[in-house]
Amino acid sequence: MTVIVVCIALVLAGLVAAVRWGSLAVEPPPMPAPDAAGQTELPPVGLVVRRYLWYLTVAVASGVAAGLLAAGAGGRLVMRLLAVTAGDEAQGRLTEAEQIVGRISVDGTLGFIIFTGLFFGLASGAAYLLLHRWLPAGWPGGLAYGALLLIVAGTRLEPLRPGNLDFDLVGPGWVSVAAFSVLVVFHGVLVAALAGRISRALPLPDARPRAIAAYAPLVLLLPLVPVIPLLVLVGLGVVLASRVPLVVVAWHDRRLLMIGRVALALFTLLALPGFAMGVADILGRT
Repeated sequence: MTVIVVCIALVLAGLVAAVRWGSLAVEPPPMPAPDAAGQTELPPVGLVVRRYLWYLTVAVASGVAAGLLAAGAGGRLVMRLLAVTAGDEAQGRLTEAEQIVGRISVDGTLGFIIFTGLFFGLASGAAYLLLHRWLPAGWPGGLAYGALLLIVAGTRLEPLRPGNLDFDLVGPGWVSVAAFSVLVVFHGVLVAALAGRISRALPLPDARPRAIAAYAPLVLLLPLVPVIPLLVLVGLGVVLASRVPLVVVAWHDRRLLMIGRVALALFTLLALPGFAMGVADILGRT
């Protein structure tokens, strides 16, 4: 019972954060912009590196926090709901993750919340910071990002992966689809809300102890050792791109905003049939 109460408290904290900061858009640090003639001064390399670390920290902090409060704690509550609605015949059986249906353990819950918060949270935070420019600002942007996560990743990765044998144990299918769909959209809204809030509080990195301490969330990347070289390579790519005037001017071109939004909408539409088939598979099972 204590585990469930704690999970409920975490989800409520996430709801409060989403309501309080859901209207905030990400505010990036200032960057030299093109003048009236379309010319722009190339930003200093040091500023580019500091901005990259800034974006990375906002992604890590917002993603992991949302992962813990929404996907982690919320996911655990959804699992409990599905165990309750599954019926007596499912109780005591093993899930795909080798957990016992109907039994709540502290170790299992902590492991699930931490794993989900760290891995899924980091991925969703990074994806939001990459895409937020092409999403609407405020609440519409958070809802759009949640819907994007659901349609693109919901049935292909988690939590509505049709290959998950747990949907043959728990259910019914419409409860699984409804509960997990709401959870994914909530997670997307929370990532956007936290990113908007953190972006207003996080300074660019400098030598001040307080500014250095603000980048403590980057420590969470240490368990993901294989990812660190990739992040370094991405940072080098960002620095090199910032040395090319055409790239800098194109990045500030308003036409890129429209192109990006059209591409994102088309990508979502292409993913929609696969999502619908995955949902139909789950609805037709338990």
